[in-house]
Amino acid sequence: MTMMTTPPLDQEDEEMLVPHSDVVDGTQPMEVAQVEPASTVENQQVEEPPSMKFTWTIENFSRLNTKKHYSDIFVVGGYKWRILIFPKGNNVDHLSMYLDVADSSALPYGWSRYAQFSLAVVNQIHHKYSIRKDTQHQFNARESDWGFTSFMPLSDLYDPSRGYLVNDTVVVEAEVAVRKILDYWSYDSKKETGYVGLKNQGATCYMNSLLQTLYHIPYFRKAVYHMPTTENDMPIGSIPLALQSLFYKLQYNDTSVATKELTKSFGWDTYDSFMQHDVQELNRVLCEKLEDKMKGTVVEGTIQQLFEGHHMNYIECINVDYKSTRRESFYDLQLDVKGCRDVYASFDKYVEVERLEGDNKYHAEEHGLQDAKKGVLFIDFPPVLQLQLKRFEYDFMRDTMVKINDRYEFPLQLDLDREDGKYLSPDADRSVRNLYMLHSVLVHSGGVHGGHYYAFIRPTLSDQWYKFDDERVTKEDMKRVLEEQYGGEEELPQTNPGFNNTPFKFTKYSNAYMLVYIRESDKDKIICNVDEKDIAEHLRMRLKKEQEEKEDRRRYKAQAHLYTIIKVARDEDLLEQIGKDIYFDLVDHDKVRSFRIQKQTSFLAFKEEVAKEFGIPLQYQRFWIWAKRQNHTYRPNRPLTPQEEAQSVGQLREVSSKAHNAELKLFLEVERGQDLHPIPPPDKTRDDILLFFKLYDPEKGELCFVGRLLVKLSGKPIDYIAKLNQMAGFSPDEEIELYEEIKFEPCVMCEHLDKRCSFRLSQIEDGDIICFQKSSPIQSEEACRCPDVPSFLEYVHNRQIVRFRSLERPKEDDFCLELSKIHTYDDVVERVAYKIGLDDPSKIRLTSHNCYSQQPKPQPIKYRGVEHLSEMLIHYNQTSDILYYEVLDIPLPELQGLKNLKVAFHHATKDEVVIHNIRLPKQSTVGDVIDELKTKVELSHPNAELRLLEVFYHKIYKIFPPSEKIENINDQYWTLRAEEIPEEEKNLGPNDRLIHVYHFKKETAQNQMQIQNFGEPFFLVIHEGETLAEVKVQIQKKLQVPDEEFSKWKFAFMSLSRPEYLQESDIVFNRFQRRDVYGAWEQYLGLEHSDNTPKRAYVNQNRHTYEKAVKIYN
Repeated sequence: MTMMTTPPLDQEDEEMLVPHSDVVDGTQPMEVAQVEPASTVENQQVEEPPSMKFTWTIENFSRLNTKKHYSDIFVVGGYKWRILIFPKGNNVDHLSMYLDVADSSALPYGWSRYAQFSLAVVNQIHHKYSIRKDTQHQFNARESDWGFTSFMPLSDLYDPSRGYLVNDTVVVEAEVAVRKILDYWSYDSKKETGYVGLKNQGATCYMNSLLQTLYHIPYFRKAVYHMPTTENDMPIGSIPLALQSLFYKLQYNDTSVATKELTKSFGWDTYDSFMQHDVQELNRVLCEKLEDKMKGTVVEGTIQQLFEGHHMNYIECINVDYKSTRRESFYDLQLDVKGCRDVYASFDKYVEVERLEGDNKYHAEEHGLQDAKKGVLFIDFPPVLQLQLKRFEYDFMRDTMVKINDRYEFPLQLDLDREDGKYLSPDADRSVRNLYMLHSVLVHSGGVHGGHYYAFIRPTLSDQWYKFDDERVTKEDMKRVLEEQYGGEEELPQTNPGFNNTPFKFTKYSNAYMLVYIRESDKDKIICNVDEKDIAEHLRMRLKKEQEEKEDRRRYKAQAHLYTIIKVARDEDLLEQIGKDIYFDLVDHDKVRSFRIQKQTSFLAFKEEVAKEFGIPLQYQRFWIWAKRQNHTYRPNRPLTPQEEAQSVGQLREVSSKAHNAELKLFLEVERGQDLHPIPPPDKTRDDILLFFKLYDPEKGELCFVGRLLVKLSGKPIDYIAKLNQMAGFSPDEEIELYEEIKFEPCVMCEHLDKRCSFRLSQIEDGDIICFQKSSPIQSEEACRCPDVPSFLEYVHNRQIVRFRSLERPKEDDFCLELSKIHTYDDVVERVAYKIGLDDPSKIRLTSHNCYSQQPKPQPIKYRGVEHLSEMLIHYNQTSDILYYEVLDIPLPELQGLKNLKVAFHHATKDEVVIHNIRLPKQSTVGDVIDELKTKVELSHPNAELRLLEVFYHKIYKIFPPSEKIENINDQYWTLRAEEIPEEEKNLGPNDRLIHVYHFKKETAQNQMQIQNFGEPFFLVIHEGETLAEVKVQIQKKLQVPDEEFSKWKFAFMSLSRPEYLQESDIVFNRFQRRDVYGAWEQYLGLEHSDNTPKRAYVNQNRHTYEKAVKIYN
């Protein structure tokens, strides 16, 4: 399942997060459509799961003041469920919604249940725009709720014109199917099926389903194995080697295989793996890359041999002897789903003949404009036919992608020679039998904003199918592969069959998205034998070695409970690390020598091992135990006693730390004589303490470890000054200052030490750290950033290198600055302004970094909106080192007091629209916007009056009164249109009406006729007694439509999207009895005609809106 267990992403993504489950009261009325089958013993054997649709109507939604809000409890499959929502988002700017096990706290230990479910927010104006997402989850005590943290943007939800919040009521639906619990963790795919799955990196199920499909085309796998690679290649830098490695592991591993090496060979960073891409696009890009890398090798041309077919585009004139043809190749075919019942209907549509006539005649060179036929026919089909089903298409009305869940059938055997070769061109080789067998079905489960991909494959074209769902492979029957993947609607069994209930239907959101067929005559060539002899020796050796290393790691892990890891720190480690890798405490234990010792080994035997390793005889070794103090520092605490050293290593571990910790940390104290050879350690009495000393040089800004001393508790620091000066290389009578390093988290504590006060009185103990420096004043205070030890440690603790990027180039570092985490907002912008040579720091605007999307956050940092740099760099529980900057044309405080509106000005006489950005103080009115606009636009005459309209989905929803404040106007979701008020509208008589006029066309979707508006809406003045014929004259003049085209237009009175067509003699005025134009968009004069307005060009109409283009960089 495609699950995102990272904290929520800023962009809308199919992301899931399990929230805490504190119960909050506040249920709402709901409807339940119970469709659970009777639970008899016989029914328990049936595969159909208990299901239910639950509707929750939440009233007074905008007034909910709880962070969490629960529905009433409903029962499915004998289990209690409820919906949990976060009305203001679960720490995101989206509605968060989850399915929750209602009685989780009362269930017995180890409970678990598995459910497939969808959650939806119903669009109460247009049901087809409802937002629905589905998933599946095994619920347990740790994860008792599951769903979508970023379900839909709050801005869409709370906008009444969008249709999700109507009369302050939101309608939520849940469809829940409880399935039999499978023991996910103990299931062995290899043992059960002979095949293994692929691990999901976060949102890579789309890639996994494609890779499994390609792997199970043995001819393709053999070609990949035969691509030349060398033992010096690295998989992360070579796509052929990474793919060879992946295929080898799929063939010989016993457990699921990771894809990280392959995605790294694509040049993808982590974020690319957390983005769902388009399967078809990945397939094309990957095959293009492999085709390129196969050139000049023994397998050159394999991709073409397998997947390449050819078709002929033709245009043939009807009345003259002229024909134009163009041969093109294809690796896959995109087939229409909408309006087609099956694959054959899609092929019929593919080769459908288009007539070029009337205004659309074909220009046939010397024959001029001619009536013609245009179409496509196939010259040849490839051995492996890949069919991409167009389940996703662009909805121009909504300016977004939508998923087509219509029923669409595909056969087990596909005959493309049917009806005497109707799909074939005259040039086609008729001796080739184009009869195909279904090999794989790639399925998309979910909605347009994401979901899950998996594949049904029959690797040997036998009757046995397998489902490849990420790590899990299961045997499946034919019904699951065909009938259940057709899509469409499913009718659930009735609860009371004796009653005349309307059967409950629900849309199936799981359906086929890509089909792979193999030509029957090529079956033996394609489904060939692939064994070890096809795999290069160096690859076999490399992968065998990898397997052995993996087995060693597994064995190491399995035996870990028999061993203790002993980490031994020495003076040499402190000398090496302090002032370079670390500044606080004494050592990083991950960088010291570690020993893996069996627990029953005597400590004496371990000391012998140390003697061999470090050349320190046993009698010169003294080991100290480390201890974590209450202030979170970690220091040597006491020497091991003779009794402890007489024990085994395992017993000693129990003494030093918690039972579950398999590590033992020791400090090895070694005394050295004048000749630097080891000597026995001095006796340690109760009055002796071991102290560690660091030396600070203010002029160089350097800290280093200079040694340790055993001192008397009753002694005073002044007694040891000469010794410290000797350790530092100073003259014996050098005046020095001493400081005790106490702690560094959450803040630095380093206090001056009184040289004349005893160590006991100063509360100094074993393992303490004393830092010292010369007392003499520094020559230049400016030249020295940190004059003493406390200021230096404070500086180091807060030091932060920040990478700054221009917001216009968010992938490139512009410059780096060394800053302090405690720098204020002003400090940071001043440093940035100085760096880029800007006089006014208030013109700098900063934006924080999103650690998960690796992009700027959508909202910039407000002026002095955070106190310190540390707050700018934090994102959930992660810290970034990136900030984005931009240079504004006015100071940020001034900009924040302004409102920016994007207004489209429609010229009264010219056919042009110009977008103007109007920036005014937030307390300004619409009248101020109009005044500002007048200074920027060209008016038809000096006294022209302007108005501001709100246009949404090609309808006028509002005329803004001049007195309305602009602060709450939102131009993000709808268009603000400014236009001149025509003279005839200014002098409306009592028998005149100002009506809305909109363009529309009719479309059929899911067997229902739907009205779709398009183009620019406008107002029109109509007079009492005017017929449609008279009104048409006004409209044609206003829109300047040619007679020939205008004669095809139809006119209808539209009320609540229902057209009532008008005749020439109908009095239009009689239909429009309302005088007000506010809220009158549900009644308008509709102009029905084809939409000839230019549309946006979409490179890939089959890609979800949230996806990035697939790129393989290497």
